[in-house]
Amino acid sequence: MTVTESLTPTRVDAAQWPAIATVPTNAFRARIAKGLFERVVRKLALHVLLPDGRVLGAGGLAGPVMRLRRPEAFYLRLGESGLVGFGEAFMAGDWETDDLAGVLEVFAARVGDLIPPSLQRLRDVALLRHPSSDSQSKANQKRNIERHYDLSNDLFQLFLDDTLTYSSALFDIPAAARPTASFGDLADASRRKVDRLLDAACVTKGSRVLEIGTGWGELALRAAGRGAIVHSVTLSVEQRELALERVRAAGLEDLVTIDICDYRDVQGSYDAVVSVEMIEAVGYKYWPEYFEVLDRHLAPGGKVGLQAITMPHDRMVASRDTFTWIHKYIFPGGLIPSVTAIEQAVFANTSLRITDRFAFGQHYAETLRLWREKFEGESAAVTALGFDETFRKMWSLYLAYSEAGFASGYLDVYQFVFEKGR
Repeated sequence: MTVTESLTPTRVDAAQWPAIATVPTNAFRARIAKGLFERVVRKLALHVLLPDGRVLGAGGLAGPVMRLRRPEAFYLRLGESGLVGFGEAFMAGDWETDDLAGVLEVFAARVGDLIPPSLQRLRDVALLRHPSSDSQSKANQKRNIERHYDLSNDLFQLFLDDTLTYSSALFDIPAAARPTASFGDLADASRRKVDRLLDAACVTKGSRVLEIGTGWGELALRAAGRGAIVHSVTLSVEQRELALERVRAAGLEDLVTIDICDYRDVQGSYDAVVSVEMIEAVGYKYWPEYFEVLDRHLAPGGKVGLQAITMPHDRMVASRDTFTWIHKYIFPGGLIPSVTAIEQAVFANTSLRITDRFAFGQHYAETLRLWREKFEGESAAVTALGFDETFRKMWSLYLAYSEAGFASGYLDVYQFVFEKGR
């Protein structure tokens, strides 16, 4: 196939985004991808609009609308790299929609049965594998963390609430019962989530607390506000700098220490060990070591408070070796665990036992919706920080992709409590 000039995306910096600026050329794979895509969308409540006015999908005009602006380029990318290509096609403008989260939620709700069983067996041959450079070994993890969390503190401040909490909030009314939240509700909901985890881990005045994964410091601040003595570790230089500024502004320097330190190098014994949405960046191979660290540093009688995003166990097993768009562009080397995987890793590698679990996935869907809407409303400010249109599309897709996962129920988020002793 000869790729025509009309397939080339406009306004894409080829030096920064080579995979977006270059359209693959394998016509055979594109034909297979086209057949599979058309077969899939016939099952979905989706309205796929082609440039010639034809419509694919079972949703009719009632379903969310996905517009294929450059079908040929879309199928070439899809055929070349599957779901990685699907995301890159959005970044390139090959397809677009006015309801990004809605389109992705339709796919997420049926993710387990989109591909025929006869082709599922070929996934190990057809799908991309993780590059060795993305392994979450000690040699690689700091670089992997920096690729996401050190993008720019100013960028994250544009769409996070005043607490700078980059994990699910917990709203005060059950998700199914409450009206749609506003961005003004988010800071209180973020504090409520942190306080619930600190309560579950019994963090009080004088508690020695180890936090694995500092973020921008909200949990450390709230724990120290209770009179706890907090040692927080992170691999993000930018996050540490801003977190320390917040600690100094709160006058809590005597209670909070924040170090650049791999979790595997932590020393000491603590009454509480807390970690919020850190395990997703640990990597499947290192989950046993991660839980051994929690166990090793927990003093007798203490508690671990862990917040983790989860996915169904069968999907985790099927996809754990697959290199995805999220790995390539957002979180290199990570893997979302299942509840079963957490239970198995804890039982096999530690003296810990799970004493409580609390799920609130729909609250994460709402959190992500608020982040996405705020981010998309700050496009001029994002551009002023030096991020181009392709980056803005990428980040919107990441937030909508995550929102759809929680809204569909494919993803969940839990707070777990562990104690020593079986």
